[in-house]
Amino acid sequence: MVDSEAAPPEQPAHMAAQVPHADLPHVIVVGAGFGGLAAARRLGRLPVQVTLIDRHNYHTFTPLLYQVATAGLEPEEIAHPVRPILRDLRNVRFRVAEVSSVDLAARRVLTSDGELDYEYLVLAAGSASNFFGLHSIEAGALGLKDVDQALTVRNRILGCFEAAAWEADATRRHALLTFVVVGGGPTGVEFAGALRELIDHVLPHDFPGMDLSESRVILVEATDGLLAPFAPRLRNSALQTLRAKGVDVRLNTAVDRLDGEALYLKGGGQIEAATVMWAAGVRAADLAQAIAAPRGRSGRLLVEPTLQLPGHPEVFAIGDMAGAEENGAQLPMLAQVALQGAECAVANIARSLSGQPLLPFRYRNKGIMATIGRNAAVAQIGPFKFTGFLAWLIWLGLHIVTLIGFRNRVFVLINWMWNYFSYDRAVRLILGGANAADPPAPPHESP
Repeated sequence: MVDSEAAPPEQPAHMAAQVPHADLPHVIVVGAGFGGLAAARRLGRLPVQVTLIDRHNYHTFTPLLYQVATAGLEPEEIAHPVRPILRDLRNVRFRVAEVSSVDLAARRVLTSDGELDYEYLVLAAGSASNFFGLHSIEAGALGLKDVDQALTVRNRILGCFEAAAWEADATRRHALLTFVVVGGGPTGVEFAGALRELIDHVLPHDFPGMDLSESRVILVEATDGLLAPFAPRLRNSALQTLRAKGVDVRLNTAVDRLDGEALYLKGGGQIEAATVMWAAGVRAADLAQAIAAPRGRSGRLLVEPTLQLPGHPEVFAIGDMAGAEENGAQLPMLAQVALQGAECAVANIARSLSGQPLLPFRYRNKGIMATIGRNAAVAQIGPFKFTGFLAWLIWLGLHIVTLIGFRNRVFVLINWMWNYFSYDRAVRLILGGANAADPPAPPHESP
C-alpha cells in the first residue's frame, strides 16, 4: 500500500552545507524512516550540525514489506543504506544506535552507544504493532513492521507448505495450510491478496503432487468494512475483489486469544491455523513511552500546532510518534504525514534560529491507495477515485518513482515484470535452517 508517500527528494551536492563548526547548534534526529530521513536531508541546508540516529544502517520502504513477506521481492530491493543517501551533506552525521530515552530537562539523548547533547531534537522513531493488550496474540502472531519480520513471515509461509507436503494427519495439514490475517486496513488487504496469489499461481509448481485446494487465506476484520479511510465505493470494490480472488473475508469478527493451535474469536468460534499475521493496529514506537511528556491515543506524543512538545520548544515530534491533530482528530499514521511533518519541523527550526515566529503544521492530503493483487487496486486522489487495472497502474508507477536508489527501482521493476508475465516469484527461500519456520507456542491468555 502506498498512501501517496514519496521518498524525500535527493539533494544535489551544491545544496550541501559547509563542514560544520563546533559552535553551530546541534540537531539530533531520531529515526531514519520517511520523516527522519527527510528531516535530516532538509537540515543539511541549514547552519547546524546534524546527527541522525537509527538502530539500522538502512532506510526501509515499508509499503513494500508485504511483498518481501510473500516472496515477491528481496529485502535489499526495498531497503537502502543511509550513509550513501547523506553522502553529500557534510554537516550531517549518521550513527547506528538504539535510543532508549530522552532527558528533556538536560537536553540529552540516551543511546546504546552513549549520551548525546542537543540544542534541537526531532523525534521520528515511527511506530510499532498495537496488540491492544492481547498478550497471547502478541506472543504468537507475526508482525510486518520491518525487514526482519517480513523475512520471518516468509519463512513461516514457505515452511508451512514444506511441512504440509509430508504431513499425514489431515487435521494438522489443514492447520498448516490455513493463514489468518487480522486487520482489514491497507497492510492486511495487500498481504492477504498477495498471499492468495502466491498460493494459487506459484506454489502449485513447487508442490505438483500436493492438493493445495484446501489452503485458506482468512482475513478477519472487527468492523463492518475494509480500508476504513477510503470512500465507500472503493471499500466495497476491495472487498469484492478479495473475495473473488479466494480470500475468506470475515467482517464484524474480533479476535480474543491465540494458543498455538487455534485463534479464538470473541463471541465464540475458533480457527485452527498455524500462522496468524497481525495487521490490526499500530501505536507510537516504544521510545514515546520512555519520554516524560503527555501522550494521546495510540501512545503518540501530544504536540503543539507547530509540532513542538508542550513546554519544550526545542523538541519536535513528527510522523507516527506525533499526535498532531486536524479538525479535532489525530492525523493518520501515513508516510506522507511524516514527510510533510519533517518539512514543517525543519522550517520551524530555521525560523527559530533566525528569531522568526513559528508556523503551524498544515497537512495536505495527497491521496491514498492500496493494491489488492494482480491488476487490482483502489486509489483515492482528491476528488478522483479509481479501481481495477487503472488504479493498479497508478500504484505501480508511484511505488517505482518513490523508491530510494536507482538500483532499487530497476530491480523492483524487473521483478514485477517477471512476476507478472511468468506467474512466478523467484525469492522462495527459507532462511535460518529447517526450524526457522516453526510456529511458537504462545501461553494461554488468562480470561
